[in-house]
Amino acid sequence: MTFTSPLQNNAIKIMLLGSGELGKEVAIEAQRLGVEIIAVDKYENAPAHLVANRSYAINMQDKEAVLSLIEKEKPTFILPEVEAISIEALFEAEKRGFHVIPNAEAVNKTMNRKNIRVFAAETLGLKTSNYAFVSTLEGLKEAAGTMGFPCVIKPVMSSSGHGQSIAKSTDDVERSWEIAKEARGDASELIVEEFIRFDYEITLLTVRNETGTAFCEPIGHIQQDGDFILSWQPIQMHPEALKKAQQIAKTVTDGLGGRGIFGVEFFVKDNEVYFSELSPRPHDTGMVTLITQSQSEFALHVRAVLGLPLDFTFYGSGACGAYKAKNESRNPVLEIPDNAFSKNSFVRVFGKPESHTGRRMAVSLVLDEIQEAKRRAKEIVENITDR
Repeated sequence: MTFTSPLQNNAIKIMLLGSGELGKEVAIEAQRLGVEIIAVDKYENAPAHLVANRSYAINMQDKEAVLSLIEKEKPTFILPEVEAISIEALFEAEKRGFHVIPNAEAVNKTMNRKNIRVFAAETLGLKTSNYAFVSTLEGLKEAAGTMGFPCVIKPVMSSSGHGQSIAKSTDDVERSWEIAKEARGDASELIVEEFIRFDYEITLLTVRNETGTAFCEPIGHIQQDGDFILSWQPIQMHPEALKKAQQIAKTVTDGLGGRGIFGVEFFVKDNEVYFSELSPRPHDTGMVTLITQSQSEFALHVRAVLGLPLDFTFYGSGACGAYKAKNESRNPVLEIPDNAFSKNSFVRVFGKPESHTGRRMAVSLVLDEIQEAKRRAKEIVENITDR
């Protein structure tokens, strides 16, 4: 591998389409290898904007705006970091010779729950929950009745749990229809899923490039309204269940192809493993790897993109707690207790320019035995305040 320096005419350039807290960590890791970063988002001063060589705020669902910026910057690699991007722009960029990570078709399949579910269940034959797609309230009522209650209702295109709900009875269906309109993306079609009474759910970070495929230790997580509030690594799994998860993750990531890290989500019941979702980029539950591994998920993503070896060391068990704002502010201030910063714990503050109730603003990270790490990660978050 040949490395360059930023801002030179031969610089290796990464363009981030989406510049939140996950993109910020990718940018930091890439810059450690001399990569030039162009950070793009829909608003100014997004977290990755703060550490990039150049930043832009554009409508990323506008095909021409995205293509115009790509042609202006001529990045070596384009990394989509959110779902709400013009897929037509990515396909066209690829036609023009630009390298989309992992590739435009993989992004197309995974940015939309319908595409990835059909690909996983019907093309690859993977085990999933039962599901149906609907685009009207009447269709939703019918599908929910057929699926049975409780059932999970999600927009086919969204992120961080926006628009997702569980309907526990027929009385909840219209409310779920309204909640779906809060999607970050496209709420014109919904997926109705059978509710799997799982024992636990995991994220299996799977990283691949031409050097091979590697798996991180499985990550357990607790979600609230579809967004994670606590994750820990590793979660204890029966070896048979872990092997099944790794086989499924390799099958689906090989099917998608390309380079990069994939956050593959599963439900586990006894030793049965059900494929749930997949993101072709670092995963929010994977922020725990900032303290548990020699190469975090962000560093592994950059290594995969650059074609570097994917070796790393797992340091030990740890946990990550999400701090969500309790107030609205155009100049947010976080008050964090000093003891959050110790020999085995610290906090990452994202630097978002505005806060609103429920917006993720920071995470706590603890390296310790699992139960103590989880307890401490939650305790740190509970003692943070914002204004």
